[in-house]
Amino acid sequence: MDGGTPSERIAAELRRRIAAGELKPGGRVPSTRRITQEWGVAMATATKVLNRLREEGLVRAVPGVGTVVVARPAPVAARPAATTAAAVAEAAAPAAGRDAARAPGVAGVRRAKGGERELGRERIVEAAVRVADTEGLAALSMRRVATELGVATMSLYRHVPGKDELLRLMMDKVFGEQPLPGAPASDWRTGLEEVSRLQWRIYRTHPWLASTMSFTRPVLAPDAALHTERAISVLAGLGLSWEEMAQASVSLAAFTCGLAVHFEREAQAEQDSGMSADEWMDRLDDEDHDRLMADPERFPMFDALNRGPEIDLSLDALFEFGLARMLDGVGALIEARGKGGEKQMTTDS
Repeated sequence: MDGGTPSERIAAELRRRIAAGELKPGGRVPSTRRITQEWGVAMATATKVLNRLREEGLVRAVPGVGTVVVARPAPVAARPAATTAAAVAEAAAPAAGRDAARAPGVAGVRRAKGGERELGRERIVEAAVRVADTEGLAALSMRRVATELGVATMSLYRHVPGKDELLRLMMDKVFGEQPLPGAPASDWRTGLEEVSRLQWRIYRTHPWLASTMSFTRPVLAPDAALHTERAISVLAGLGLSWEEMAQASVSLAAFTCGLAVHFEREAQAEQDSGMSADEWMDRLDDEDHDRLMADPERFPMFDALNRGPEIDLSLDALFEFGLARMLDGVGALIEARGKGGEKQMTTDS
């Protein structure tokens, strides 16, 4: 543990513990918070340690649990004294492919060609979504997906040209998993609610997704574009201009996405700290909290709120409040155009 950077030395120690069986398959490895306390390093260094081990396929993040060991390495006695990242990654490979695996160096792990012949774009995208769902977008790389599949990294590029295209395919896949209702609602408000609530569910299911979305440089993902198509369609015929319909639809989507970004942030914070949001709030320094709230001259509104009933500021509560207010605004615009009320469904072209 004398050579290398702090993150390399800590990662080497955790590899040793995994190889020796001190950290068993399915067992939690130290969180970033624990690493900072045990080794006296910064949070960024601790995060780098866990990211390194994830890329090597030794650990994975499990929502609500933390980072755990994914497979049992070979006995430590069977290894050279200086265990390399590639050697540990080979030992952690699925048993079916371990005999055929070769680890010429730290750069990567060579896998049996038979597994590579079974590769396809759909299988790669599914593996990428699994990695992003469990470990977060920061852990996603072509190398990490290859490790998940037990193949050589370069074999992925025969099916997917790079990470940008992989993200586009992932986005389209997860939007397609939960399709819109077959027919739009007969009134505009219900129709927009259906679209927004479906987006919220998709973002909650895949916390990494919101951070990949852009409303200035949108990605060409057909299943995602169907949401905008539906939103505009339920506003058609109500007296709004094309610009107003498009702006209303995209503004609603941007609101939902902007709030949903916090899903991944909260998942990462829970993984790093080992505490849920409620547990973290409960463990806030009471003295600091009381000091803030005990200054009514500087914080009169906080003081008043603190004396009143408990307020729900969860992401779901903020989404419901914001969605209702935005739809109220769309309703006011429709009314101003003189065509409020239920949308009249016609077959006119």
